[in-house]
Amino acid sequence: MNDTSPPSHDLSYQPRRLWQSQMLPVRNMQYHLRSWEPEQPNRDLPLLVLAHGWMDVAASWQFVVDAFSDAFTQGRRIVAHDWRGFGLSRPQVACDSYYFTDYLADLDMLLEQLSPDAPVDLVGHSMGGNISCSYAGARAERIRRFVNLEGFGMPETRASQAPSRLAQWMDELRAQRGGSMGLSPYDSVEAVAARLQKTNRRLPRDKALWLAHHWAAPDQQGLWHILGDASHKVTNPYLYRADEALACLAAITAPTLSVEASDDSLGQWYKGRYTLEQYHDRLKHIPQCETAVVQDAGHMLHHDQPEAVASLIEDFCAR
Repeated sequence: MNDTSPPSHDLSYQPRRLWQSQMLPVRNMQYHLRSWEPEQPNRDLPLLVLAHGWMDVAASWQFVVDAFSDAFTQGRRIVAHDWRGFGLSRPQVACDSYYFTDYLADLDMLLEQLSPDAPVDLVGHSMGGNISCSYAGARAERIRRFVNLEGFGMPETRASQAPSRLAQWMDELRAQRGGSMGLSPYDSVEAVAARLQKTNRRLPRDKALWLAHHWAAPDQQGLWHILGDASHKVTNPYLYRADEALACLAAITAPTLSVEASDDSLGQWYKGRYTLEQYHDRLKHIPQCETAVVQDAGHMLHHDQPEAVASLIEDFCAR
């Protein structure tokens, strides 16, 4: 394990807590893990695992980790991983599609190495929340407490959509092979930060600049590339089965906290095809589920209001 200090860039934001970086073997690749290790670990405290969302990286959790109280972090191990195809977790062989079940198996083997004998506290954002919902149902005994940050799932699908979905997937694979689905590079890290702020109007410039150094990396020509495989843009060939998702939710035994932002992300994405009301109906399948709302926040609520998110996680996991 190698100690990693904050980058020496002249940035306003300075992380409060230092992290360590390591690579772990997971299935057919090396997974990148970022951890915040206490000086004197308390093995009686559960490991806290933070799972990031789509086109994001483990470093995205730094602001929340910095906002945790000293009392909560004392003796507590906290880890965040880059999902396969994101950050520094890159498959050895290029792939043209990523599948949801791969993330489940990856998480299972990560936890087998990190906390083989004790259940963990699991926090997932967006895609990481959706993965964690399925995992918390399939491996209920491995999760002590579960916090889901805007991991809403997706609109229900019909079997009749399968032919067009498969055709779309194959069309996009062709387009990808032709180079039309790549991710454009940026001229500078400042341009990357501006891109992050364009996506999230609440993200302060100092945090955007700091995050840009972990969300992207320069090539030999000085162009900055997002640390996310463009293959993630390819449509999933498999339909989202709401009944299967509900079965996983019903199998969750861990006390669960569902957190959403005051901005209605679902309303913006799906234009009535899938609503917060429908999501709340799905939550009723979880045996023990509480809900909370973070005010003045959008989908990246852990960036917008890290103190509020940290407080919710801390209070829920410390009970």
